[in-house]
Amino acid sequence: MRVKKGVVTSNKQDKTLVVTVHTYKNHPKYKKRYRVSKKYHVHNPNNEKVAIGTDVTFHEVRPLSKLKKWIIKND
Repeated sequence: MRVKKGVVTSNKQDKTLVVTVHTYKNHPKYKKRYRVSKKYHVHNPNNEKVAIGTDVTFHEVRPLSKLKKWIIKND
């Protein structure tokens, strides 16, 4: 099971959060590090209020819809 950590970007949808994950990659030729961002649609089953800018952890589950394949992790 894959686990990721990111920052909440949007909480406007019902039972869905948009979470942005930033990673760093090295350029193959110039060896400079650069930041890559990716957005994930994360299922929020209890529709808990999560503020924008909050760090969250989420893990992979079976596909729940066209875009949602991740669910928020309860700690």
